[in-house]
Amino acid sequence: MALRQIDIYLPPGPEALGEMEDAPSVLSRHDLTLEDGAQLTSIVLETGDADALLEWLHKQVGQIEGHRIVVLEVLATLPRQGEEEGETSVDELGALDESAGDTGPEEPEEEEEEPRGAAATVSREEVYQDVTESIRVTSVHYALVALSTIVAAGGMLRDSTAVVIGAMVIAPLIGPNIALALGATLADWTLIRRAALVNLLGLVLGLGLAVLGGFLFPVDVTVAEIASRTRVGLADVVLALAAGSAGVLSVTRGVSTALIGVMVAVALLPPLVATGLLMGTAHWSGAYGAAMLTLTNLVAINLAGIITFWIQGIRPMTWYGEEKARKLRRYAISLWVLLLLVLVGAIVFAPPSSITGDQASTTIETPLD
Repeated sequence: MALRQIDIYLPPGPEALGEMEDAPSVLSRHDLTLEDGAQLTSIVLETGDADALLEWLHKQVGQIEGHRIVVLEVLATLPRQGEEEGETSVDELGALDESAGDTGPEEPEEEEEEPRGAAATVSREEVYQDVTESIRVTSVHYALVALSTIVAAGGMLRDSTAVVIGAMVIAPLIGPNIALALGATLADWTLIRRAALVNLLGLVLGLGLAVLGGFLFPVDVTVAEIASRTRVGLADVVLALAAGSAGVLSVTRGVSTALIGVMVAVALLPPLVATGLLMGTAHWSGAYGAAMLTLTNLVAINLAGIITFWIQGIRPMTWYGEEKARKLRRYAISLWVLLLLVLVGAIVFAPPSSITGDQASTTIETPLD
């Protein structure tokens, strides 16, 4: 099972952590008094119990100035869980059975079910730290956005699916959208503003580079990699909802977001680049369809993200924070649903013209003298 180690540092003084009768269950606890009189308590517990213990610790030591609580991932422990000191191992039991011979059938003992497995949800603080790390405003982030846009544009111009997939692998689009959903779930306006800004700047950068590419290079608007991104169907909405939900699950379950991020990029990067290329070549009908697909996927990803965070039980630590988060979560879900309906209505009542083979003449080529 997945484990976490929580270290609690308390500065010198009369305060101490004390007994933990009313605290969530822990597997082990070790107390250490440092040379300066400070107290260090190390606790090991199952991952699924970490959030409840952190809330309990916040109530006990949250007001102590200078305290520090650190959450660490436990990769392995010895002795193993279920084989504590003094217990007989499986190999030893086999040897005893062979030497003792048959003594008649024995009643099988009922095994206790484990309340949480290795896939237990990680603590809120771990999720928050992971998400905030992904939206740091760095040159590397925007360099990856620019490079993924260039690669995707090149793949679309050449009608190469493999190249477009390669662009989606390096596109860092999952972080800002997951952070935006988490901010709405926790009513964290600082996180919401930061995630929205990073997301907006990344999308604008990608769109601008794609427009420039459509202006400078000949664009065949009938190739499959471009034409397929100018229409919105139910399958596209389902894909975006699944991508948003999978992105949140990868964060709350402590799974690497590298592969899940590709799924989010599938819903956002190709239609965004197609929009820019078609705008650059002045194919406004196709650009409208690609833009509708981009916005629809963006809304669906964030809607699914908020709902998945809510189902996973990610919430603020305090009751008054939970009340604020409940209200904001309702408003956010209502807003995303309304926007999704508006976009669907715009697509239904003002559908973009499909790009067909007879429109190949719209290909922009530089005339030769």
